[in-house]
Amino acid sequence: MPGSLTRGVHLAFAALVATSAARYLTNHGLDGRWWLVVVLVAVVAASYAALVVLARRAPTAQRLVHHVGLGVLLLAWGALVLVAPSFAWSAIPLFFVCRTIVPVPAAHVLVGAVAVVTGVALFGLSGRSDWAAAVAPLVVAVLLSLAYDAIVRQAGERVRLQREVAVLAERERVAREIHDTVAQSLSSAVLRLEAADQRWDAEPGAAREDARQAAVAVRAGLGQTRELVHDLVDPPPAAGGVAPDDLDAAVRTAARRHVPDAELTIVGDPAPVGAETAHALARIAQSAVANVHRHAGPARLGLTLTYLPDAVALDVFDDGRGFDVDEVAARTLGQGTPGRQGGFGLRAMRQRVEQLGGTITVESAPGEGTVVGVQLPAPARGAGSSTSTSDEEDA
Repeated sequence: MPGSLTRGVHLAFAALVATSAARYLTNHGLDGRWWLVVVLVAVVAASYAALVVLARRAPTAQRLVHHVGLGVLLLAWGALVLVAPSFAWSAIPLFFVCRTIVPVPAAHVLVGAVAVVTGVALFGLSGRSDWAAAVAPLVVAVLLSLAYDAIVRQAGERVRLQREVAVLAERERVAREIHDTVAQSLSSAVLRLEAADQRWDAEPGAAREDARQAAVAVRAGLGQTRELVHDLVDPPPAAGGVAPDDLDAAVRTAARRHVPDAELTIVGDPAPVGAETAHALARIAQSAVANVHRHAGPARLGLTLTYLPDAVALDVFDDGRGFDVDEVAARTLGQGTPGRQGGFGLRAMRQRVEQLGGTITVESAPGEGTVVGVQLPAPARGAGSSTSTSDEEDA
């Protein structure tokens, strides 16, 4: 049962037993069988408390002890109801206790027995004149059992959906990592090998250089595969910050893996960012530059990393062929299903950014180049002076 319902059942049972005991002592005083009522109330309270403690400490390991404790509780409660019928009202919480501890169909038998005892007690309390009092507990037991079954089904469905969502999220994450690392390296290697094949006879020196660069890309892909496998087995901690120099180096290295002369400009007051943010920026830079390298044919490609007071932004721009953003939006920005031959790059970028609460914009037109802009939230750093450095200044 949900925690709030469980607490409600416990409080209801305690309140009903206490109220019934107060009613009995008020009406009968210390005459007759008051001592027996007190003893039975003590046994019922102790056995119920023991069940609550056992349920918290050993939910399944001591099932036999749970069943014995429930048996003692029901026997003591049944005897108490026969002595003092007003205690029959505490049967309602017992319905839930039986359903929680005992599996069906045995739970249905116990619930039915509790309902019968309750009906007999209430019928006797009414002077054997109110047949509704005899039938009502059975009806209530059936309704509560149906309600409990519905709660259990909904809880199970919720857990199943949560697991499916977690599995899909992990599949998307692994797909993004493969796309932005291994797939990009292999794609670069294929391009290099195709260029080498075309120039092998006419330009053997250039062809050998292309083959060498292809080998470098394949080795990089192999290393990335090993890192990915390691991260899947032993995920790195997400906490902690990444120093500005490390972030700059990661973005620059990721970009130059595909475009060796890619320029990186740093704007703003550099400050540490979260590990997830730094990882996302490096992967986005690598994916964006790889797309430009494969499709745009630019004469110039640049990146700008901007440190803002409460965010960090990355812009990747080129003067290549460009494309019609609206035409490819459904396929690449998550509004449709990307094809097996491509179309996952921008979708993966968008997923990374949205998971971190950021924004992404893509501006392009045929023949006018492309700008991919990403902004991710970062801890407030306070106002800082704006400075600008470039690769030439770093050298």
